[in-house]
Amino acid sequence: MQFGDYFVPEKALDWSFAPSGGPGGQHANRSNTRAILRFDLGNFEPVPDNVRRHMLARLGSRAPDGVVTVVVDETRSQRTNRDIALERMRHLLNESLQRPRRRRPTRPTAASRERRLEAKRRQSQRKANRRSID
Repeated sequence: MQFGDYFVPEKALDWSFAPSGGPGGQHANRSNTRAILRFDLGNFEPVPDNVRRHMLARLGSRAPDGVVTVVVDETRSQRTNRDIALERMRHLLNESLQRPRRRRPTRPTAASRERRLEAKRRQSQRKANRRSID
């Protein structure tokens, strides 16, 4: 599997399978079609420490103890669920590699400042009209 500039060998991926549950009768009860894919990003040496820390921070609760887990039980085919799980893992890792763009602060436009002040004047007038006249 490839994500970013890094290649993950097959032996670094931990696959397990379970019955998917839900409707489907005997097939669903006896076939281990749910694919569970685990990848220990926290101990994956090819990724530098600073990049790994950034990825784990971005993944948050998706990677407790540095292990990223994807579970797929969408189809009745284990092979198809494996392919979907692998693609989701790749997408998840690529997304976590991205550095968010830094926001460049901007000033409010003159028109937006004027709209805000006009709204404040209207609200003030509305409240003034509610007061009782002595």
